[in-house]
Amino acid sequence: QVQLVESGGGLVQPGGSLRLSCAASGFTLNTYAIGWFRQAPGKEREGVSCINNNDGSIYYANSVKGRISISRDNAKNTVYLQMNSLKPEDTAVYYCAADERPRGCVARADLYGYWGQGTQVTVSS
Repeated sequence: QVQLVESGGGLVQPGGSLRLSCAASGFTLNTYAIGWFRQAPGKEREGVSCINNNDGSIYYANSVKGRISISRDNAKNTVYLQMNSLKPEDTAVYYCAADERPRGCVARADLYGYWGQGTQVTVSS
């Protein structure tokens, strides 16, 4: 059974950092592109970042570029999203998702067939 489980969310002050984890089971991460998305109340789901280990493709949305870093540990079948210099507007539920594609990644939610349950990130003083 394909499953993605996010963890690492929480409450952090502006300027703080969090590392989100996306642990996969039931399939091997290195055959999929993995994306991170977020959705704030009343807003559409936004593609934040994605990675494809097969060709090294990485994407960051302009809204987070320079503040976040995506990485993967194939031995642990886990993808990480390191978020630094967090802002209140980063507050959202963060989801990881898997897209079965051999090369590249595209941060479009409709392309991803497998989703985790989400983890809440709240940036507030």
